Amino acid sequence: MSKSMTKTRTLVECALMIAVGTVLANIKIFEMPFGGSVTLLSMLPFVMVSFRHGVKWGLATGFVNSLLQMLLGFYAPPAGTAIAFAGVVLLDYVLAFTLLGTAVWFAHFFKNKLVGVAAGTAAVCVIRFLCSFVSGALLWGSYQSYYEWAAGLNVWLYSFIYNGSYMLPEMILTVIGAVVLCKAMPKFFSAE
Repeated sequence: MSKSMTKTRTLVECALMIAVGTVLANIKIFEMPFGGSVTLLSMLPFVMVSFRHGVKWGLATGFVNSLLQMLLGFYAPPAGTAIAFAGVVLLDYVLAFTLLGTAVWFAHFFKNKLVGVAAGTAAVCVIRFLCSFVSGALLWGSYQSYYEWAAGLNVWLYSFIYNGSYMLPEMILTVIGAVVLCKAMPKFFSAE
């Protein structure tokens, strides 16, 4: 297959993964009142792009996904300042979704393919959680007052609990999905 044909095929596959990820992001198992949800494996297509085509394609696909996520459901920052707006764009969207494309980099430290897939998937889920955690403490902390259980908590602890309540189940589901898919169809987690 020619180089241009391979590039076109990869581009089409990445576009399909963005479409699949977008559909899965709209199948919500659980949704938090002020942003964040447990979805039906919506991060898995971007993890797969990373494993199949490397970090470069993974980052590009994740970045396009971040822009699409903003278009489909942008939450405006409570502070309403330009800095808060930029922080939400960067932390809650661009970094959180783009860095899903680095899963294969974390996996390369492991000789066992399944362990690498699990570790790489978990690592990018933790990175996404960290983006939401920092954003929650710095930008969304004012929403803490809406929760009786959060009264008197440090804003960092509040953000950890709030974001962990949906990101931990999302991570567990995504890692399980990646491992099951890798076992069933290992070809989908191999570079082409």
